Amino acid sequence: MFGIAAPRVAVRTAVAWYWRWLGLIALAVVIMMFSRTAYDFGRKFAGFDQSEADQELQRLTESKAKLEQEVAQISGNLAQIERQMQIERATYADLVKQVKALTEENASLKEDLAFFQTLMPSGGKEGGVAVNRFMVQNDALPGEFRYRLLLTQTGQRSKDFQGRLQFVVNLQQDGKKTVMTLPAEDDKEARGFKLNFRFYQRVEGTFRVTPGTVVKGMQVRVLEGDSKEPRLTQQANLS
Repeated sequence: MFGIAAPRVAVRTAVAWYWRWLGLIALAVVIMMFSRTAYDFGRKFAGFDQSEADQELQRLTESKAKLEQEVAQISGNLAQIERQMQIERATYADLVKQVKALTEENASLKEDLAFFQTLMPSGGKEGGVAVNRFMVQNDALPGEFRYRLLLTQTGQRSKDFQGRLQFVVNLQQDGKKTVMTLPAEDDKEARGFKLNFRFYQRVEGTFRVTPGTVVKGMQVRVLEGDSKEPRLTQQANLS
């Protein structure tokens, strides 16, 4: 028997497209949740725990903040100690200056006391001449020197002391010792070296030396009247 075979037909229920998308989304969510769970499980299995990591991070953060606070406190203490040391150093320097000033003032007062004591009349003793505060020092200009001294007459002072001064400067030039006399021998009328006083007379002056000459010291000679022999001499070193 021959005949025509009919094709088989399958009947399927039609599904709307949005249901398909919804199913895909649900499947994707399930896959993501599974992946997340597997990831967390893997980290825990490997020894990593997020909560422990968060706790450790918090602990380190707190330790860091504490250390920063301690460093700030120590820095503040160091700054305070440094300021205190600066104040103490400044105070010490001021004290040193005060002690030095008081020492110099005390020495000056002793000199003044000795000076005024020489001016006090002493019984019937004959008056005499004394040299006080004799010094020689460098002046402002190179090769220039300044000297000063104070002459006093002690005792009864029955008359004014009249005379003159003569200075001998000890020098070293080109390795040789030499002297310079003030005033020069041909300067007989040098007014700055004349003496005429009853109680005291201050003397001050300057002199110059050639470059390379070294001043070792200076001697003052007090001559009375026209005498060529000094009544009194005194030496002063360069100060």
